[in-house]
Amino acid sequence: MTLPPTRILIVEDEPPIRKFLRTSLTPQGYQVLEATDGAEALETIDRNTVDVVLLDLGLPNLHGFDVIQKLREAKSRIPIIVLSSRTDEAGKVKALDLGADDYVTKPFGLDELLARIRAALRHRLQQEGAAPEFQSGDLRVDLVRRLVTVRGEDVKLSPREYDLLRLLVLHAGKVLTHKFIIAEVWGGQTDVQYLRIYVRQLRQKIEIDPEQPRHIQTEQGVGYRLKA
Repeated sequence: MTLPPTRILIVEDEPPIRKFLRTSLTPQGYQVLEATDGAEALETIDRNTVDVVLLDLGLPNLHGFDVIQKLREAKSRIPIIVLSSRTDEAGKVKALDLGADDYVTKPFGLDELLARIRAALRHRLQQEGAAPEFQSGDLRVDLVRRLVTVRGEDVKLSPREYDLLRLLVLHAGKVLTHKFIIAEVWGGQTDVQYLRIYVRQLRQKIEIDPEQPRHIQTEQGVGYRLKA
C-alpha cells in the first residue's frame, strides 16, 4: 500500500512567498495546499487532512494568532510552524504560548525550513506514540525507569533537573517558551533567571561542551529547544 503524501498548508497572503514555498516543497514530495487568510485556512483544515501548517502571522480577515488559538481550542494537534518577521520577537513568544510548535524567521533558507518540518512531524508522531525512550546522539533518556545516560555513562540529576529534561524530551524538536517551562516545571513560581541557572547545570551534565551545546539549544529571547 502506498502512503498518501504529507500535506502542508501554506497560510500566507503574499503571492511571491506562497509561490516560493509551493515550488520548493512540491519537489520534496509534499502535497501543498494554500490559503490567503486565516478564515480560509480554518475552512481548508476543516475540509482536508493537513499534516503541517506554515502560518504567517500578519494575515487579513483573521490574524495568525487567532488561527493558532482556534485550532488548539478545538484540540487539533496539527503542527504549526510560524513564519515570523525578524524583529517580531514578542510575536514569536505569543504564538508559541498559544500553541504553535515552531517558528522560522523571514527570510529563511529552504534547508532550515525542511528541517523544521521534519522535526514537527517527528514531534507529532512522538506525541501520538508516547515513546518511552529518547535518544539523540550520545544522549539517551529512559522515561520509564528515569535513567539518563551520556556516551553510555549514567548521569545523576536532581529531581528538578530531571523534570526539566523530561519536559524538553517530551517536546523534543519544539521550541518551549520560558513561560511554558516555568509553568510546567515550577508551577509558575520562579523567574527566567532561575530557569537559566538550571539549564546551565543541566548542560554541564549532558553536553560535551556546555559553552557550545548540541542538545539543549537556546532560542534567544524566547526559550529552549531540545534537538530531536
